[in-house]
Amino acid sequence: MKKSLQSTFSTRQNMLSKDFEIYYYNDTYQNSHYYNVDSHTHNYYEFYFFLEGNVLMNIEGDVHLLKPGDVIVIPPNVYHYAILQGTAAPYRRFVFWISRDYCNDLLQISPDYVYLMQHALIQKRYLFHYDMIAFNSLQSKVFRLIEEMHSNRFGRDAKVSLCVNDLILHLNRSVYEAEHPASPREEAHLYQNLMHYIEDHLDEELSLEHLAQQFFVSKYHIAHVFKDNMGLSVHQFITKKRLSLCRDAILTQGNISDVYLMYGFKDYSSFFRAFKKEFGMSPKEYRELFSQQAAGKYTVYQP
Repeated sequence: MKKSLQSTFSTRQNMLSKDFEIYYYNDTYQNSHYYNVDSHTHNYYEFYFFLEGNVLMNIEGDVHLLKPGDVIVIPPNVYHYAILQGTAAPYRRFVFWISRDYCNDLLQISPDYVYLMQHALIQKRYLFHYDMIAFNSLQSKVFRLIEEMHSNRFGRDAKVSLCVNDLILHLNRSVYEAEHPASPREEAHLYQNLMHYIEDHLDEELSLEHLAQQFFVSKYHIAHVFKDNMGLSVHQFITKKRLSLCRDAILTQGNISDVYLMYGFKDYSSFFRAFKKEFGMSPKEYRELFSQQAAGKYTVYQP
């Protein structure tokens, strides 16, 4: 992320905004004496997204060694503080504050917006870990929000509000789905439907985002279901299927310049690299080799 979007750290622990605030911090251990904050509470909700560093988080006396991908939810009146360890590693995190009044406004729209907050309050579980795929998806939403807040584009305030609500709903959905995993039968049904859809739309857009919209589930859930059943990522499987169709078309004298576009590759260079990685040679070399083998197979020997 651009340095211009980073926030200057402040030990302030009260909100200046009525609704929400978000910060991107990138500190170092050498300055840890400045960045340490004593045990404290808020009268708002804090979401803490841990990106990098060697940090312990003390929450109500329980100490947690943080890992990249950890998300911490701190409800109002819960004591907590971070402890930086002895290392020169950067300390990077996002800190997102949201007022209780704003949460109550969201609750009037749908209780789905506050599932995670209520879960943390009732279960007293504050730490949640995201795998790489899920955390990258979460980061993209945080990046989008911060970038929009720093912009001067038309409709900025409306877009910021949409980004905030989208981020909050995403957090609630991801935790809910992790806490309520689909049954094996539901997972198998989703997997089969994904396979059929991909087979029928290989010449169209098939990103994880697109598939998530088609099947009304989160994209990281699709990624997990596919990996568990196929042993490949969605992208790897789609690429292999497209390459197989391209190979068959090339061997039946299809024009190489047209074939890759017919089956979903956006440019020739990416198609060329993928084809060579999969088959060990370029599309042209593959066609020539096949033609030579075919000619040799059907040549009649004459003494």
